[in-house]
Amino acid sequence: MSRYIIRRVLWAGFVVLLITLVTYLIYYVMPSTDPTQVFTHGASTQQASHLLRVSLGLDRPWYVQYGLFVKHVFLGDRYGWPGLGFSVKTRSALKPILAARIVVTAQLAAGAAIVWLAVGIPIGVMSAVRPRSVGDRLAMGFALFGVSAPVFWLGTMFLWLFWYKLGIASGTGYVPMGLSFSSWLNHMIMPWVVLALLFAAFYARMSRGSLIETMSEDFIRTARAKGLSESKVVLKHGLRASLTPLVTMFGMDLGTLLGGAIITETVFNLPGLGQFAVKSVFAGDLYAVVDVTVLVAFFVTMANLLVDIAYAYLDPRVRFT
Repeated sequence: MSRYIIRRVLWAGFVVLLITLVTYLIYYVMPSTDPTQVFTHGASTQQASHLLRVSLGLDRPWYVQYGLFVKHVFLGDRYGWPGLGFSVKTRSALKPILAARIVVTAQLAAGAAIVWLAVGIPIGVMSAVRPRSVGDRLAMGFALFGVSAPVFWLGTMFLWLFWYKLGIASGTGYVPMGLSFSSWLNHMIMPWVVLALLFAAFYARMSRGSLIETMSEDFIRTARAKGLSESKVVLKHGLRASLTPLVTMFGMDLGTLLGGAIITETVFNLPGLGQFAVKSVFAGDLYAVVDVTVLVAFFVTMANLLVDIAYAYLDPRVRFT
């Protein structure tokens, strides 16, 4: 088991390093915007631009720049560890900016994950226990609506109904938890629900299909023959055996959301990582774009690694593949 985990960790490290190289080549070797022009807001002269490129190290070969980039990420730079550089748009260190943004995105992802797991899996289980019943059709209708409704439309409808018309929820924006817990919760409920509806629909369909397939296995008939109650057969044996595809989905979905739920953060004006990435792209802040891309790759790769390890514990056969 330890050899399996070591192999997966080494492979994850290689993937993250490869992504940093590709990202660096895209945004540094073939930039669509000159970072010096962004830094000076387009007011630099040719001589000032040259001096600034020298100070930023942009006059060196790309492989030297990439080596310094990797060195700063792993060993730190003048702003500390990890070395994430600075924003040419705001002329400030990127690490505190990204740290504050990640906190908001993590709160959004964690809250939405709790909601979609609490809603999606029970709906899928109830639907699988009584397939083709009225409850099953209603559940699949909910799943179809959740999959079909765009997040930007659903978010706008929630704001219009619960904030503008009914006035029972806060509008857009973000209030830190430490400042006011009730205001923070009131601002986060709608983004949680809107983001969770899409994933809850997928999880309901996935858990339903997986559980229906599992309930036809021989060990389920054996459990029933032993005289176990139907609830124990479904929850203790059927649901547990059908969790493997859900573990995969949850790990990858959570890793992706930690990289930023761009549409949800934009609709509800949450100062998260996704919103910051969009603003950085439009502003031409290439250092910020590279850092966000590397962070997203790190989160997704780490989620994939945790899923692989969880697989090995759930199914020992995975260790030998």
